[in-house]
Amino acid sequence: MSAEDNKIIVTEFLKLFSAGDMDAALDMMADDGTWWVAGGFPLSGTKTKAEFVELLAGVGDAIEGPIKIEPYAMTAEGDRVAVEARSSAEHVNGKSYRNEYHFLFVVKNGKLWRVKEYLDTMHANEVMCS
Repeated sequence: MSAEDNKIIVTEFLKLFSAGDMDAALDMMADDGTWWVAGGFPLSGTKTKAEFVELLAGVGDAIEGPIKIEPYAMTAEGDRVAVEARSSAEHVNGKSYRNEYHFLFVVKNGKLWRVKEYLDTMHANEVMCS
């Protein structure tokens, strides 16, 4: 697949994720895919697809509606797509979640195979884990 094809895949994933269509979004992830979150807080580390599904279910229970992720810059080369984005959501604890991200997606055979998520971990921990 071309770099442009991979950008389309990542864009569609982020659109589905932001709309709260988790089943469709997660169908875009390879069965042997992994999702890594930066930092040393409870959501950090490398997750298999199944573990990532569990993580999202827990986060989803704590958020009023989906976490909306708005990409504002995207660069692709080969199977790698780099995305700068910002998020917004409201936590059931009354706190607003607003974060900045850098994602690195690796696309293999039309599926998200490896994802690295860099974010403000202190903010995420304060809102999501307290």
